[in-house]
Amino acid sequence: MSDLVVIGFKDEHTAFEMRAALAKMQKEYLIEMEDIVVVTRDDNSKVTLHQAANLTAAGAVGGTFWGMLIGMFFLSPLLGAAVGAGSGALAGFLSDIGVSDNFMKDLGSTLRPGTSALFVLFRKITADKVLEGLKQFKGRVLQTSLTKDQEEELRKALSSAGLPAP
Repeated sequence: MSDLVVIGFKDEHTAFEMRAALAKMQKEYLIEMEDIVVVTRDDNSKVTLHQAANLTAAGAVGGTFWGMLIGMFFLSPLLGAAVGAGSGALAGFLSDIGVSDNFMKDLGSTLRPGTSALFVLFRKITADKVLEGLKQFKGRVLQTSLTKDQEEELRKALSSAGLPAP
């Protein structure tokens, strides 16, 4: 089962910094994430989703390969590759894995202009080490599917940002 955590920030840059820190922790096998997205709301109130994975490009690459392979059977690999790339890109564009884009846009529209939010959908986490690594970021928990105790620990870690160590 996966858990969702949404953290809000007072600027547009901190969410990207936390996403980079979580990606580093994932490489160290401290967290296993299904999806991680930064949502920003600019000064014109435009909500933008910054996906970590470009599904359109991945679909185009996969479609090109399979289209070329199938096209070889019909002695037209270039046509097959072109058709495969187009259909793969369309399939990637229309697919929505992880956190629902509509949910993120709806929540993003409630942000104040010039702020951001980080949406993290994770499967496994080494909580004590990850929370320690997140203490440098100051943010506000907007929504979670965590237990009350886990959510409280996360709130404490994010509120202690910038405070000197005891």
